[in-house]
Amino acid sequence: MQHIIEGFLNFQKEIFPQRKELFRSLASSQNPKALFISCSDSRLVPELVTQQEPGQLFVIRNAGNIVPSFGPEPGGVSATIEYAVVALGVTDIVICGHSNCGAMKAIASCQCLDPMPAVAHWLHYSDAAKAVVEKKTWDNETDKVNAMVEENVIAQLNNIKTHPSVAVGLRNNGLRLHGWVYDIESGEIRTLDKNSKTFISLADNPDVCFE
Repeated sequence: MQHIIEGFLNFQKEIFPQRKELFRSLASSQNPKALFISCSDSRLVPELVTQQEPGQLFVIRNAGNIVPSFGPEPGGVSATIEYAVVALGVTDIVICGHSNCGAMKAIASCQCLDPMPAVAHWLHYSDAAKAVVEKKTWDNETDKVNAMVEENVIAQLNNIKTHPSVAVGLRNNGLRLHGWVYDIESGEIRTLDKNSKTFISLADNPDVCFE
């Protein structure tokens, strides 16, 4: 913990004074234009990867960048999505997976999760992705995990469309959905192209979106 506390002290002493006006402007309100849903993995930092300032991204993070389909008992993910779309009026939603994802590795390898029953239950929200991947034969585990990462992003994009606020936003308010996969080693992002149903370079195709 010491290095975390030292980091805060450095922020308080060195960084905050330099950005004082920014934080003053954010003290009473926020106006983010995008909801960014990513994995909790410590190697993926949405604000760093996208170079966004405080106040510009509304972020949901959980194991596997999962979005449960809308149901009769909405949880925290559902409530946060609804707030982002209805109250904050975000114009874009990004669901971002990443390379070497532990959650997707656990699914791809059928890892025993008996010691973590909550995790096991949570990962069932990726069953649609697993079903697609299991239909194919893979030369190696790495390729299978990479496929799980991509199919999981697609599955969660389909799940988020079941949320009433998102459905209305897509139909009436110009809301856009984006599916990304971030490569930790290269720093590259691939985006899901709706037409080809494949992930292509975001740098080369910045205008591509899923919906």
